Amino acid sequence: MNEVVVAFGLTVFAGMATGIGSIMAFTAKRTNYRFLSVATGFSAGVMLYVSFVEIFSKGVAALVERYGNYEGHWVNAAAFFGGMLLIGLIDNLIPSAANPHETHAETETLPLHDPSAPIPRFESVAALPVKREGIHDHGHDHHKLMRMGLFTALAIGIHNFPEGLATFLAALEDPSLGVAIAVAIALHNIPEGISVSVPIFYATGRRRKAFFFSVLSGLAEPVGAGIGYLVIRLFLGGNTGVIPSEVMGILFGGVAGIMVYISLDELLPTSRAYGKGHDSLFGLVAGMLVMALSLLLMKQ
Repeated sequence: MNEVVVAFGLTVFAGMATGIGSIMAFTAKRTNYRFLSVATGFSAGVMLYVSFVEIFSKGVAALVERYGNYEGHWVNAAAFFGGMLLIGLIDNLIPSAANPHETHAETETLPLHDPSAPIPRFESVAALPVKREGIHDHGHDHHKLMRMGLFTALAIGIHNFPEGLATFLAALEDPSLGVAIAVAIALHNIPEGISVSVPIFYATGRRRKAFFFSVLSGLAEPVGAGIGYLVIRLFLGGNTGVIPSEVMGILFGGVAGIMVYISLDELLPTSRAYGKGHDSLFGLVAGMLVMALSLLLMKQ
């Protein structure tokens, strides 16, 4: 039971980082885009390294033990690409206009912490050549802004379901590994909190409401973890409620696929959009290095 509590606590911590993003949007004098670039790159480095070096291999070990060397590797590969397919389908079902990983321009976030700054015309901002593809086109209509914010919160919530389960399962198997993944997920949730807060604040003028919805979107992570764990335990745990090793092996393969997809499709493009020069690469390598050192030190 202790392991479950720790795993759930780490998942809550990772999900609540959307609230940190919202607080940063309202309190920082200006958004530190280079920090966000390095942070999301770091998160991608942690997730890629731990997926291929640790989680994928754990899945292989469990499945080879159950199905043998040949079939075990095939099942693990199928689980890996199955995880990628799952998160890819979720991504495909979310309207592109509500994609939570698109970048906000400096002119969009400036009035959040400087009341004297004019509210920008978002349609004009979106026409600028700099980061054009990554800027939300909010328009001026308050209903449109509110709808955009709620859609963004919903999109993040849907994304966070499998992310929460991935964090929870990793922490359940190995708490130290769970800490690393929770930190990586938390870092990548910070820009998502900003993405929820910006349109809702402009629609309502209320910081508390914007913060509330950013936190609510992050709550999907522990909710997803809790529901996923209960379903797995009830339907696959048998009479004892213990999840069989081969089921954990398949889940680990799927988790590795989900995390690789998130890193390549969401984190690295976001890091590149926020940063300058090699910021995202520095963050990526630093994340891999920190994760590698952590795993090596834990083997002592």
